[in-house]
Amino acid sequence: MAVRIVRQPRQIVLIGAPASAAALAAGHEKAPQALRAAGLAVRLQEIGYTVTDLGDDPIELYRPDEESPRARNLPRVVASLEALKPRVEAAVKTGGLPLILAGDCSSALATVAGVRRYYRGASIVYMDCDADLNVPATSPSGCVDGMVVAHLTGRGAAEMIRFWPEPPLVRDPDVALFGVGRLDAPEEELLSRTAIRCFRAVDIRRMGVVAAAEMAVERIHGGKNELVLHFDVDVISREDFQATDLPGENGLHLDEVRQALETFAKHPRLAAFEVAAYNPEKDPDGSGAKVIIDLLASAMSARFEAQAQQEQQNVAAPQPANQESAVSNAATAQNETPPEKQAVGRLHDSGADGSAQNESPQSAAPQGDSSESATPASEE
Repeated sequence: MAVRIVRQPRQIVLIGAPASAAALAAGHEKAPQALRAAGLAVRLQEIGYTVTDLGDDPIELYRPDEESPRARNLPRVVASLEALKPRVEAAVKTGGLPLILAGDCSSALATVAGVRRYYRGASIVYMDCDADLNVPATSPSGCVDGMVVAHLTGRGAAEMIRFWPEPPLVRDPDVALFGVGRLDAPEEELLSRTAIRCFRAVDIRRMGVVAAAEMAVERIHGGKNELVLHFDVDVISREDFQATDLPGENGLHLDEVRQALETFAKHPRLAAFEVAAYNPEKDPDGSGAKVIIDLLASAMSARFEAQAQQEQQNVAAPQPANQESAVSNAATAQNETPPEKQAVGRLHDSGADGSAQNESPQSAAPQGDSSESATPASEE
């Protein structure tokens, strides 16, 4: 049964995911409360958004796990995902934009799964200094946060892959790594033989941030799929930001990150936005929280303005003087169209891999539409 999602462009739903189980150490679990205390909701309201705060999931802490050195704390990581997923689903169903304040990056699995509860297809822009493409067999640390994209695309620990009943959560061609500055050798090898899109920081700088960001969305079928934006704060170069466990090496400068976030946030199919890896324990004066809030406010302000412009264009669009006449003329034109040309219009587009792509109801709707019919994944 289709569920009609009515977009509420001026509503944001805050969700806290206070987990550090997938990280290298404790601290990330404090991020949601620290960002709230630094005034995130107020900044969003000042832009013009209505903000609903759903509070935090149960805390899942990092613990030393010498019994599973290749993939540490997996039961705690899975527990955090199981807590977050239904709350993302509920936020998506309201039509507002879920803004997830996450501790570690593995929250991306629950965020994408929550979106896919109501939308068939999802693409992800994964802003991170690291590719997060290791698996237990290749990880030098056993840190599950270094495996997130592998798990999203159906590789790695079985417990994580099985979190979504029909893996992968995201197809390789629908993933864009954006701002990469560090790559392990196994990750380099994997990227050389998959369709995952990788935009390294040095290449983004050469192309221009806005052009690279627009290309990233286009390459991962952003015109058809719903878009999830994952923002790991270590994508910011260590010269500009250090309140995270592994500050960015060869990463994007602060203004470049701002431009990218604004470009991605303006996309009409943005279905969820998450920020991860901020560690308040490494931010004693709160300056790191201020940087993050400034970035989020800038991105959401750009989104607000883009939506307002679209609404003005919709209002200004000329309407037929006689609606009945317009409908009648359209019907006459359809009847006069030769059958072979009518058939052409019903053919499905081909995807990037050459296979036919059956568009779901929501992907067939115009991007500027404020409502969509979405089929729950469990009922497909």
